[in-house]
Amino acid sequence: MTTASQAAAAPREFPPVVSLLLNIAHGIDHMFLLIFATAVASIAADFGYSKWEDLMPYSVGAFALFGLGALPAGRLGDVWGRRVMMIVFFFGIGAAALLVAMTQNAWQLAAALTLLGIFASIYHPVGIPMLVQNVSNPGAVIGINGLAGNLGIAVAALLTGFLVKWIGWRAAFVVPGLLAIACGILFAITCPRETVAPSKRKGGKAQVVLTPAMLVRAFAVMTAAAATSSILFNFTTNGNSQLLSESFRGVLEDPATLGVLLAVIYTVASFAQVVVGRLIDRVPFKPLQLGMSVAQVPLLVIAAYTHDWGMFLALMAVMIFIFGSIPFTDAMIVRYVDDRLRSRIAGMRLTVAFGISSLAVWALGPVVKSVGFTTLLWIMAGIAAVKAAIVLLLPDEPAPATAAQQ
Repeated sequence: MTTASQAAAAPREFPPVVSLLLNIAHGIDHMFLLIFATAVASIAADFGYSKWEDLMPYSVGAFALFGLGALPAGRLGDVWGRRVMMIVFFFGIGAAALLVAMTQNAWQLAAALTLLGIFASIYHPVGIPMLVQNVSNPGAVIGINGLAGNLGIAVAALLTGFLVKWIGWRAAFVVPGLLAIACGILFAITCPRETVAPSKRKGGKAQVVLTPAMLVRAFAVMTAAAATSSILFNFTTNGNSQLLSESFRGVLEDPATLGVLLAVIYTVASFAQVVVGRLIDRVPFKPLQLGMSVAQVPLLVIAAYTHDWGMFLALMAVMIFIFGSIPFTDAMIVRYVDDRLRSRIAGMRLTVAFGISSLAVWALGPVVKSVGFTTLLWIMAGIAAVKAAIVLLLPDEPAPATAAQQ
């Protein structure tokens, strides 16, 4: 291939509207997976369940397929094209949300949520590599993208609370579903077509070149750290709505107001990803991730013994560090993996990590019903300690600026 043809095949910077839509897609992805957790009490009452904990396990299919679907989605993103897969994402997740709104019993709900999880699995191995495929500051870009994703969680808490109160839980799926389809139409119109699939492009080398043995070690650590992070993420984001409801019982019980409080927590915590993303481009990777992991342990223990407004502040501190840790796994993909393989490697990592962490969603209701939130928070503190130990196994490397100079 000539130099001119290589330049033509290389990905160029996207128009601002496309980058914006890729970030909105991250918000949509996380928002759709958390609508059920926010509305579960209302759905349980509608379907004849006396306790929300009894209905919660029916959502496990969505989170299991969110992980398992990442592997084929990543492969298709590399060999078929990331643009096409993102169009499938927008239309598929929107249609699945509309199907959830039409369900009449728990098993129909489980099937529709599982379908939603299949389409949700596309974003992380496809959308994020697409966003960072031709940028010089991937940490900062991933940080902004993480902010967008977690603002989607905040919107899920806020919008779902109000829609459940004013219209009903079904509207909480219909309104975002139509929004996703509208974004898909705009994305298809504005995103340039790919002339060459990512797997056949030249360039896009890893930032840090490791030996094969070190690369295997980094991938193993990356996957294990992502699994523990995802367990903490799923326990909190799926359980926080009910945790706040229980903590504020007798003090504040309006679901819309509780949704606002949870949205405030998620919004403030989301900005931690912007800070961490910028730090990833500037400081050594391993000690930064280790510090973020260690800090979660005492904060989770403190949260186990607080109530109402004390719980609000403790939960905000916990979520700042849980959300702040999210950019690390995507940054590791950029740091260690050639762009031609990033969607597939991301898919492999996500399949293992999200597949394991989906058990947290299945276990959340039964664990809280059996031992309560206090014990659950202690369990999460133990998981955070395990994650910190895993991070210690990452390869040592210089700060990004130093590495670039060498």
